[in-house]
Amino acid sequence: MPRLTIIVASGDAARLYAALETAMAAAALGGSTRLFLQGEAVALLRAPIAFAGDAARRAAGQLDLTGMIAEAEAMGVELLACQSGMALAAMTADDLPPHAKASGLVSFLAGVGTDDRLIIY
Repeated sequence: MPRLTIIVASGDAARLYAALETAMAAAALGGSTRLFLQGEAVALLRAPIAFAGDAARRAAGQLDLTGMIAEAEAMGVELLACQSGMALAAMTADDLPPHAKASGLVSFLAGVGTDDRLIIY
């Protein structure tokens, strides 16, 4: 299975949910997955990580945003935060979840392989 590369280009947490669900599904199928949060989307990783839809998800027996990020990590999903987005949000690497890494857009794109599938949320 080709690697799945996902860019979250909006600060809308619903898009991050969708991207995480897609990344986790690909990982469950044995695929390698990278998730890059660009621009304002990086602020969604600021602690405490939460979204207005978390309560409804928990009530439905689903993971909230914090749980999804942790589960994605356990499944081997690579989580990358745009350095420019971190600057916009006044965040440092210490503000990111433990497994997330800072990355520039150029280096992220340089790592996209010719066989990668690319999705943008």
